[in-house]
Amino acid sequence: MSPTVAKRRRAERAGRLAEGLGALLLRAKGYRILARNWRASVGEIDIVACRGRTLAFVEVKRRATMRDAAEAIGHRQTQRIRRAAEAFLAANPKCANMHARFDVMLIAPWRWPSHIASAWGEDWEEL
Repeated sequence: MSPTVAKRRRAERAGRLAEGLGALLLRAKGYRILARNWRASVGEIDIVACRGRTLAFVEVKRRATMRDAAEAIGHRQTQRIRRAAEAFLAANPKCANMHARFDVMLIAPWRWPSHIASAWGEDWEEL
């Protein structure tokens, strides 16, 4: 196996572990996980969770530091997540009447995960 392939596999594994940790934290906060790694042709959503009438599309970022994790989410990525969220709602009409928002879960080694609710696009109407 080439060093590039090995590095990519380690990164994918670390990402899956971070998403699992993010889902666990959301469950502890009272969220119900509706989907993980939900994919559409327009993008992917790491975690789709709901609590009450709120539907959260959660992007999980794991980096060496919390600052690096926060800075890893760019404009193009937020647009891709928005399009994926629209596709999710189209595929799941039962969620159409819920208040949708975009959250971020920042994860760094040996740090408690940081869940940022309404990280961008405060109201669905802003999409």
